[in-house]
Amino acid sequence: MLFITAIAVGLVHTLIGPDHYVPFIVIGRARRWGWGRLMLLTFACGLGHVLSSVVIGLIGVALGESLTRIQGVEEARGEWAGWALILFGLGYGFWGLWRAMRRKHGAHVHLHLDGTIHRHGHEHATQGELSPVHEHAHSATHPEPSEPAPWKSLTPWVLFIIFVLGPCEPLIPLFFASALSGSWHEVLLVTVGYSAATLFAMHALVSVFWWGMRKVSLGPLERFSHALAGCVVLLSGVGMVFFGL
Repeated sequence: MLFITAIAVGLVHTLIGPDHYVPFIVIGRARRWGWGRLMLLTFACGLGHVLSSVVIGLIGVALGESLTRIQGVEEARGEWAGWALILFGLGYGFWGLWRAMRRKHGAHVHLHLDGTIHRHGHEHATQGELSPVHEHAHSATHPEPSEPAPWKSLTPWVLFIIFVLGPCEPLIPLFFASALSGSWHEVLLVTVGYSAATLFAMHALVSVFWWGMRKVSLGPLERFSHALAGCVVLLSGVGMVFFGL
């Protein structure tokens, strides 16, 4: 019976908690991640999210701690994770805005044949104006604009840390109920059922929105996609901290 309850609770908890899937959807869309990469990150974050609560539950049971005390720990973790999501969304949004503004003003990096590098910028022409022309008395190559390398590597790790920090509050009462029954087989079933349901719901929601949004164009707002993603992540954190989502 607890096994079925764990599955149902895991599904509902994930569906009503936008922080479980919205960050992957909007950041994956902004960065144009492929489905495989997005699923891998979703799986890693979801697994870390569930297992962190399982570990805390095991420690609580082993030390004979009360359910109330462990739930207090989980509530504190939830608040920390919410604020971490807010700060991450804020930082990512400002970075996205800076990136969009830099691209608007056309900063160019030129690599000379002798190895010298210099940067300059110009305003791009708006519709109806002549395109800007800048001549070079030297051979130069124009590298394709790319995101700063640190953000490419840091973003998945930051998300992973936030999800590990975030608790699965509904799992703890189920975990304690199964553990107090004296059957570790029941504990395993509850853990597997809840984890599988949570991961399934996360992957299903992220996949559906990924397929739906991958060809959606924001038009002139496309260059602000990172900034918009940061705002949405920030709102997800606000929902966690102030509305208990």
